[in-house]
Amino acid sequence: MKNYKKSEPKKLRVGFDARMVYYRQAGIGQYILNLLGELAPLQAEQNFSLTVYQSRKEARLPTEWLKQPNTKLASRKLWTPPHHRLEQVALPLELAWEGPAVFHSPDFIPPFIRPTSSFNPLTGFRKIGSVITIHDLAFLHFPHLLTQESARYYGQVEKGAKSAEWVIAVSESTARDVVNELGIDPEKIRVIYEAANPLFRPLSEPELVKLEEGAARKVVAKLREQGLNPADGFLLFVSTLEPRKNLPTLLRAYRHSLDEFPADVPPPRLVLAGREGWLFAEIYRLAEELGLQKELIWTGGVETTELLWLYNRATCLAMPSLYEGFGLPPLEALACGTPALVAATSSLPEVVGEVGQKIPPEDVSAWATALHYAWTERLVRKAEMRQRGPVWAARFSWRKAALETLEVYKLLNQDFYFR
Repeated sequence: MKNYKKSEPKKLRVGFDARMVYYRQAGIGQYILNLLGELAPLQAEQNFSLTVYQSRKEARLPTEWLKQPNTKLASRKLWTPPHHRLEQVALPLELAWEGPAVFHSPDFIPPFIRPTSSFNPLTGFRKIGSVITIHDLAFLHFPHLLTQESARYYGQVEKGAKSAEWVIAVSESTARDVVNELGIDPEKIRVIYEAANPLFRPLSEPELVKLEEGAARKVVAKLREQGLNPADGFLLFVSTLEPRKNLPTLLRAYRHSLDEFPADVPPPRLVLAGREGWLFAEIYRLAEELGLQKELIWTGGVETTELLWLYNRATCLAMPSLYEGFGLPPLEALACGTPALVAATSSLPEVVGEVGQKIPPEDVSAWATALHYAWTERLVRKAEMRQRGPVWAARFSWRKAALETLEVYKLLNQDFYFR
């Protein structure tokens, strides 16, 4: 009797655009790192193959920057830079050679022309399926805050969303915007929440001291140089310095709060951690006008381990953003057991739930009151949040996000997507 070898099940071939990792570690770069970090190990058990498309300038393999040396992960280098003017011409040409069946574009805009992925005798040639992630539509709400180059790139978002087969939105707030602002059918949108990096957690005093002497020593030195003893606590802002983050409200509220402290009571310092974005010069000018030069500490961009230390040492995080598609800093702070004060707008109430404090974004008086209370009641509030914050943050998981993202890929599971 003739033996027939059982054929292996066909695998869904997924391509993931990770070019932004080389250019930006924050924001979309972190989304890519965290999502890929959970997707890659799922390949065997979920019967799909994942190819990471990275920048030609990135010398490391994805398994290196994901710190997963034992994970099998294919990669290809793309010559086309992200956001390039000729991207919509060059990227499709690069994908035409052994392209994937499904291509995930986490930076809003997919290739509009998607070459054929395979041939099916019944249906003929089919184009590569497209999944995109839309993180926020701030550029539509605040177009005056964009540079000309950013406006050109993100101005393609409506075409991109209509071109893609599926749209992932990182919050219900963003999903509503995609429907209302772009006219996208809600049936092709899936809400998949982001999550805090598992690294973020409450640290013991010995762990904090070890960080201060090791991975966080640079940021610790900056604070000490400015006369701040980190163990005393401080107010914290974490994000890019740009108009959408609404720093003028925070600075004015902080000034008002300082004026309320008696002369014999040491007021808190405000630490601002984040790189300079666009139109940041106005923020520095306002700080000088308010006479806050000696009270503020600007750290610039910080590494993840430094951020872990900052969250744990901080009395509270203040995030008065006018608009956020998701807003990771409040969730990261809560994961570390630190109180989070956020603007009662866009996605931020979703992110902090009933655990965080929500304040009207431009109400200077309300923000001043909240900052003053957070400082004067810091021992009670911090003790409470070390219990409640991590429990709330644990509701959000990158593994869950990876599994839900994979289900979106599988929605494109017609026969011609398999090889």
